[in-house]
Amino acid sequence: MSRQHPRGAALLSAMLLVALVATLSVAATWQQWRSTEVERAERLRIQSRWLLQGATDWARLILREDARSDASDHLAEPWSVPLEEAKISTFLGTSSDADTAMDALGSASLSGDITDLQSRFNLRNLLQDGRPHAPSVRTLARLFDALRLPPQELEMLLTQLTLALEVPTPGQTAGAHPLLPSEATQLPWLGLSAATALALQPYVVLLPERTPINLNTAPVPMLQACLDGLDTAGAQQLARARTQNHFRSLADVQRATALTDMPLNDAQHSVSTRYFSIRARLRLGDLVTEERTVVRRDGLQVKSLAQAHGAPQTRSLQ
Repeated sequence: MSRQHPRGAALLSAMLLVALVATLSVAATWQQWRSTEVERAERLRIQSRWLLQGATDWARLILREDARSDASDHLAEPWSVPLEEAKISTFLGTSSDADTAMDALGSASLSGDITDLQSRFNLRNLLQDGRPHAPSVRTLARLFDALRLPPQELEMLLTQLTLALEVPTPGQTAGAHPLLPSEATQLPWLGLSAATALALQPYVVLLPERTPINLNTAPVPMLQACLDGLDTAGAQQLARARTQNHFRSLADVQRATALTDMPLNDAQHSVSTRYFSIRARLRLGDLVTEERTVVRRDGLQVKSLAQAHGAPQTRSLQ
């Protein structure tokens, strides 16, 4: 028994040593795997940003070239055609450089679209020189009526928007003004219910300056709201007329409505657009990322004003 005791202790020590080495090996392997995954995620993030930026620049080029051809903007122009999801390999040539790029990108796919923001009602139009602008208020009231939204929420919106756009005076209590939304999904900040904000999302926008509504691209409810005296049938007829021949001037709109006494003016109505929203969506591996950019076009210059990045999603969430 005295000889077996040292052997037992030696065996136990050996087992402890093996367990310690195995633990350290597992820890080292995990650290290496974690470092590799972090590096991979960072590489995917950088690649996604570059690809999305490239897509946005491409869309800006389309808008710039569109400005060369026609002073009006309508839904039959190239910018209005959405890009369905397509592999990036379809945009590359057959050179060796393209093959190398595709080895790095794998099965990356790109999609997106350009939206005319002046096809929507600009909430900034509600105020002029700090006071409610009566024609614009009537336009939004008709939109609320067409969408069957609570009229009392229009009053709340006007009151809160006035406070949000008001310049704070020295000594004014912090938080006295509501936050100014940057997109339609944030309209509840101004006191609107979630249901009302959701219904208004396709029809309203908040731009840096007052803007007219483009009658070439406005949806039917917006046409009915912004053209006083036009009913639903008349708005639908106007939408059909512009698909055959887009409006090149407000006089074309006047003739298409057959309402010679309809008030049209350059401050509220237009047939062209300066503000657009560019959406680029990238599928890279198992991740889907999205980027939205608001741009302003002045002549041939297309300038980015604001950019928002969507949270990455896995393929299963699509």
